Amino acid sequence: MKKNILFWGSSSLLAMLLSLAVSLQAQGLCWAEGQNMPAEGLRMEDAIINLANIAGKSVVSISSEHVAKIKGSRRQYYRSPLGESPFGDSDTMRRFFDDFFGGLPDREYKQTGLGSGVIIDAQGYILTNQHVIDEADKITVTLSDGREFKAEIKGQDARSDLAVIKINARDLPVALLGESDNLKIGQWVVAIGNPFGFALQNAEPTVTAGVISALHRSLGRTLLGDRDYGDLIQTDAAINPGNSGGPLVNLKGEVIGINMAIFTTTGGYQGVGFAIPINNAKRIIKRLIEGKKIIYGWLGVTVQDLNEGIAKYFGLTDKKGALVAKVSEKGPAQKAGIKERDIIRGFDNKTINNVSELLSAVGKTEAGKKVKINLIRDKKPLVLEVEVDERPQELDKDSQGQEEKAAQNWRGLEAGDLNSEFSQRLKIDEKKGVVVVDVQTGSPADEAGIIAGDVILEINKIPIDNLADYSRVTKNLKGDCLLRTARGYFLIKSGE
Repeated sequence: MKKNILFWGSSSLLAMLLSLAVSLQAQGLCWAEGQNMPAEGLRMEDAIINLANIAGKSVVSISSEHVAKIKGSRRQYYRSPLGESPFGDSDTMRRFFDDFFGGLPDREYKQTGLGSGVIIDAQGYILTNQHVIDEADKITVTLSDGREFKAEIKGQDARSDLAVIKINARDLPVALLGESDNLKIGQWVVAIGNPFGFALQNAEPTVTAGVISALHRSLGRTLLGDRDYGDLIQTDAAINPGNSGGPLVNLKGEVIGINMAIFTTTGGYQGVGFAIPINNAKRIIKRLIEGKKIIYGWLGVTVQDLNEGIAKYFGLTDKKGALVAKVSEKGPAQKAGIKERDIIRGFDNKTINNVSELLSAVGKTEAGKKVKINLIRDKKPLVLEVEVDERPQELDKDSQGQEEKAAQNWRGLEAGDLNSEFSQRLKIDEKKGVVVVDVQTGSPADEAGIIAGDVILEINKIPIDNLADYSRVTKNLKGDCLLRTARGYFLIKSGE
């Protein structure tokens, strides 16, 4: 079954009218900054009506346009299924047509996107998702009363997927930003936004109610490049196309999250939506408004969560902590003495139960600060001091295009050289190791979680620098094997 993460607000959505939610009715109420709406004593229905009428005033619809240019290409010529041109030598005919008619001209086409946003300042500052306005040449904001304004980007941060835009308006209704650190699973919440955008022909936002289904959810960075969705609120309040950037609010009308995506197997809403905790936004809003760079702490390690098999292999009685799979050369962790196979259990006096907690703690730490790290190495506790650095903006890429070489099938996986065309397509930056080219469904490698594109660096503590090492090491292996890859550790059963 195909699973997708859809980010509502990143493309044209006029053709995606799947269903219509109930539009809230504007009653002329204005929400001043700092005003609160106590939900105590109100029936659920009354509480939702209240927050819809008041909080909904601060929610806007965002339309973005981006003009993409495609360079003119040479003309395409008819070829038979066998590959021959019906006119003889194809190169001769290509030169003939290009000389007399020329290649195709450069073309431009307009990309449009729809999303939502929430007013956070009466002077026209609006918080939204970065992917809603990414690469936009033109941004139009429509208020709940129908007024339209041109907007400019004041600041954006792709890693957190947050941005602040501004319109030239005054005395706007402002949302009250709440707290997201003390949320509870099962707590009632309401998502407000503009699903399906202008296709509804109505500027008033839509409200959908639900509960917080889970906390601290992670979508993983591998899905989305540099974006880091590692600490999300999960809700079953309906989030549909165009809802990205809109607020998730509690029954007091306080914004506790910014809606950004749904998890779906069909392309439509299935009761699993995600929002960025508002405290993550509050930490950087001021810098976004000022147009300043958002700085994140960096430890210089690749880490992974522990499963039952890995924990048992390392002699642990639980799965708490983050396993160090790779240490960046000359990074803060390497300088502090952290090694691969270390298990981080504590960071700066905070208990670390999983990767999400570690990444969140490190990212919020100021560059230059020295912190204590509690870890387990070879089944023994160890405390090291590390000076957190600023996360680098770019990583070097080095790929080469040579003939692909593949090793024999071992436990259901096929490996190839890092110099292969396959590696080049994936833009793998590892200098040593072998790349997994294919994994047989149902094999021990597949059951262990290995996927095509993984880079194998070590097997049972033996370094794998190239295909020759891989073939030599795997030739006579028996029993369970621990693989270290660029993505983390995996325990492959013997299959016997």
